[in-house]
Amino acid sequence: MYIKRYTITALILMASLGAFVYTYVTQETTSIDLFGIPLPALSIAVWIVVPVFILYVASVLHMSFYSLLGSMSLRKYEKDYDKIINAIVDAYLGKKSRSHTFKTDRYALLGKLLENTTMFPVGNVVGLTSNEKVDGVLQIIEDIKNGDVVDLKPYNLLKDNELVVQNERNQYKKGILTAESILSNSSKYADVLREEAYIDYVQTASISNLLKYKGLLTKESLYIILARVNTNEFALELKNEELLSLINSLNLSVADYIKLSAVIASGGMLPEQRIKLFEMLSDEKEDAIDSYLYTLFDLEMFAPVDSILDNSSDKEYQNFKAYRALKSCNKNFSIEIFV
Repeated sequence: MYIKRYTITALILMASLGAFVYTYVTQETTSIDLFGIPLPALSIAVWIVVPVFILYVASVLHMSFYSLLGSMSLRKYEKDYDKIINAIVDAYLGKKSRSHTFKTDRYALLGKLLENTTMFPVGNVVGLTSNEKVDGVLQIIEDIKNGDVVDLKPYNLLKDNELVVQNERNQYKKGILTAESILSNSSKYADVLREEAYIDYVQTASISNLLKYKGLLTKESLYIILARVNTNEFALELKNEELLSLINSLNLSVADYIKLSAVIASGGMLPEQRIKLFEMLSDEKEDAIDSYLYTLFDLEMFAPVDSILDNSSDKEYQNFKAYRALKSCNKNFSIEIFV
């Protein structure tokens, strides 16, 4: 655009200069030798215009060259801008694998920061960026946050991506996905979602189906299973060996074993089976001895309690010894205070 204006101005200047010389200075003609080569005889006015024309051509070439360099630089910034938009989208989507190559230093710095950042919008910012791609992702995030189901396939996100998990969780809550379909497809759904579905699944499933997905067992789902033993609704009939297999598949603490006993106490397990279960557990796991004592105290089986406590060192089971001492003085306190 500027070269066009410059050309028009230069032509007007050259025409004016030639006309002035031809009209007011001289109308003679002359011939010039260029490197020993005689050139045709031309008007002096023309010869005066020739250097100006050569200067014009040289200046146009000069401007065109730097204009080309500027266009190439501008194109780099435009491409890097598009890559920054993609990096922002990836950061909002929480993609783990990201790789963007930037040609300009400023965008390279920002790009490196974005590639190692996960962003989440605060409040409703949909439509604030005026960028279709970014606003589209922000809208998707807002929809998922509101419990809606969206199509995330175009973004090629991993199954354990937080947005993918929440989107599939929304599908599960809306009944689009069933617990069985989630549990049976480990390659498609994240473990965290399958474990959540398993917690719902164990509330009504048969023992064979529970064991089918035993690898998804968590403490929470184990408590639900134990609470169903010999209950009136969705009852499970499990032998102690089967219960031991489930319990031993988890890494439990002393407090966890005691909670297991408390959960079973609120269920329908027979006292004999309950005592035997925790006796077997205490034989296998030292951390389960406290839960065995808890069970015995809860069922008021004091003879086995005395046998364990009397054969222990002074520093062992001090909480249970204190509880026994209070019981012997007819002081009724809840054992929950001592565990």
